[in-house]
Amino acid sequence: MKAMELIQTALQISDQGITRLVEDMRDAPLTFPTPRGGNHPLWVIGHVAYVEANIPHIVSGELNALDRWAVLFAPGTEPKADARVYPPIDELLSAFREVRAQNLKILEALGEAGLDQATKSPPRGLEEAFKTAGQTFLVIAMHHMSHRGQVADARRAAGRKPMFTPRM
Repeated sequence: MKAMELIQTALQISDQGITRLVEDMRDAPLTFPTPRGGNHPLWVIGHVAYVEANIPHIVSGELNALDRWAVLFAPGTEPKADARVYPPIDELLSAFREVRAQNLKILEALGEAGLDQATKSPPRGLEEAFKTAGQTFLVIAMHHMSHRGQVADARRAAGRKPMFTPRM
């Protein structure tokens, strides 16, 4: 398997994994995963959309297309229990899908040889993890899967049964 195929597979699994769980929580988007809080599904999908939209910035220095949501979803923000402060869940899902589609085009344009291209603007303190374009795409897929686990826990807190999501 080539690195490009590995990254594409990881992105596909992370996409399906998180969106199917979030879609299932449309009727309970503010369910916290633990009695002590945590990241609820509405915050998670906004956060992964925001982070996904940062790939062009990391790779080539472009602006984050969802920067208007930084105050709500950037790393370090905390989920709030008030849905009125957030865009609707379907808007967030749509934004995630749009930036993911754009990023898949960027990945395709890079090709196998471009995966080793140095990034232009890696996050401060994470320069080693986001050193190359290929590493950036792979780290983003793993990031999204870690948040998938939080949505899975929120689903359990809402009384739902586990759901196996990847459809390969």
